[in-house]
Amino acid sequence: MATLGLSESDKQAVAAFRRDVVDPSQTRLVIVDFWAEWCGPCKQLSPIIEKIAAEYADRGVLLVKINVDENRFIASQFRVQSIPTVYAVFQGQPVADLSQARTEGQYRQMLDQILSQLPIESEAGQRAQDIAPLLAMGEEVLASGDAERALSIFGQISEMAPDNADAIGGQLRALAALGLADEADALLAAIPAEIGKDPAIERGRAAIALARSATPGVDVGPLRARFAANPDDHEALFELSSALMANGDRDGAADALLESIARDRDWEEGKARAQLLQLFEVVGLEDPWVLAQRRRLSAILFA
Repeated sequence: MATLGLSESDKQAVAAFRRDVVDPSQTRLVIVDFWAEWCGPCKQLSPIIEKIAAEYADRGVLLVKINVDENRFIASQFRVQSIPTVYAVFQGQPVADLSQARTEGQYRQMLDQILSQLPIESEAGQRAQDIAPLLAMGEEVLASGDAERALSIFGQISEMAPDNADAIGGQLRALAALGLADEADALLAAIPAEIGKDPAIERGRAAIALARSATPGVDVGPLRARFAANPDDHEALFELSSALMANGDRDGAADALLESIARDRDWEEGKARAQLLQLFEVVGLEDPWVLAQRRRLSAILFA
């Protein structure tokens, strides 16, 4: 924005614009809100846009309000013909016109789309990079069977990022593995509504459900004997699978459930299949073990 031939006041306005908008926009997304004291719609929009900007601050969003009566030259450079006019600016250039947005939902939708396409530096992005190796460690420790240590790791991550769904889901699965279903329920009750349907949380819920259906330390010998005596005893197979899961033998649990499905896939309205799918969700739908078991299930269902 050239300043040659400008009045002193306009030069000061350009300098302020560079300081407040252009410079921060090199790494952040700056929302520029053109407004005036006499503008009724501006006053109605102001609380909404300020709330959204505060909500998105840790994602690299900054709000700058420009009074058009005090900054006529800046407004003319943006060709502001009516107010409120709202632009998103990145690296000194307008990247989106947000003027049509009037509700919080509309602003969130537009900002989410913009932020997904630009290399914005943000506290949230840096935090995600910092906790990624910790999440991987927690998953590895939990998979090794050390649920108590995994719970500690996921808990530390949650202190750093309280709304991180992966960390909360990890805590839920660790609590389920430790047989602490009531503590898991308390954690579930405190989860923010906006992440309640996240796949990581749903995976935790599935782990809790499995934990409630299984009793650790059950002697599987009598259950195997029951099934051997009566191969059509699906209840024995189902109880055997639950006992094996509780004892940490997911291979054996899957074998029992697949055996039941192969013998009668419709037993108790598909109870064995539902249990198997729940086990898949707990382990992780992209896990190689789950993919292998899915192939076995498909072979049975489409034989």
